[in-house]
Amino acid sequence: MPELPEVETIKNELLPWVVGQSFTQVNILDTELVCGGSDEEVRHGLIGQKVESLERRGKYLIFHLSNGRSLVIHLRMTGVLLLNPKEVERYARAVFHFSNGHRLVFSDRRRLGLMWLVDDADTVVCKLGPEPLGESFTPGILGQRLSRHHIPVKAALLDQRIVAGIGNMYADEALFAARIHPLRKADALSPAEVQTLHNCICRVLGAGIGSKGASVDTYVRPEGELGTAHFDFKVAHKGGEPCPVCGSTIERVLVQNRGTCFCPRCQPLGSGPLI
Repeated sequence: MPELPEVETIKNELLPWVVGQSFTQVNILDTELVCGGSDEEVRHGLIGQKVESLERRGKYLIFHLSNGRSLVIHLRMTGVLLLNPKEVERYARAVFHFSNGHRLVFSDRRRLGLMWLVDDADTVVCKLGPEPLGESFTPGILGQRLSRHHIPVKAALLDQRIVAGIGNMYADEALFAARIHPLRKADALSPAEVQTLHNCICRVLGAGIGSKGASVDTYVRPEGELGTAHFDFKVAHKGGEPCPVCGSTIERVLVQNRGTCFCPRCQPLGSGPLI
């Protein structure tokens, strides 16, 4: 699934191609992509509108339009936005043409992605928690939000209402870096552990953005290149492999039906951080 670093990379790489450009043609190939309206309403609502700015909120992309409305896209599990692909392949769900002659294709193998054309983007993203790389995301804020939930800390990090944008693989990496077991209760972390986890979340996400995201499945950048963040993963997607720190076998368990990888020695259940 594209998580915060992947969506941030997509935003950054689309900016010079779409901001300041107008939609000249819109083809909705899968009507189930559109939420809160019809495909014809979206098509007519976009054509002629200029993209004033492009924003990421959590895992959502928001195209702010010249008439004050917003196009909101959530890529979900397998969605990608491809810039000027040679052909529109069978997984394409929408095609956007711009005034500079470029074409953006929303491709989605599992057809889980969603799109809204709304007067106010906040109607879609209003329930999201704070941005983990924003100035308002402090150790104190993280601690307050975790303290309200007696659930595994891994599950808490995946709850977009608690913190926006952190997904499965970066949650695994942040917890490993903080030496916190994923099944520790969120409300049981000490202030020192919360401080460490906050620092590790910011560091792991920042590194992921710097490496242009992780191409572990279907994610590719808009022009087709792969991200390389997965080359630096320590535990994510590495169940059964040796821990790069202690050599113990990385275990994989399910936390609220999400595959979770961790080192049982570096992240012991029931104890605090080792660093």
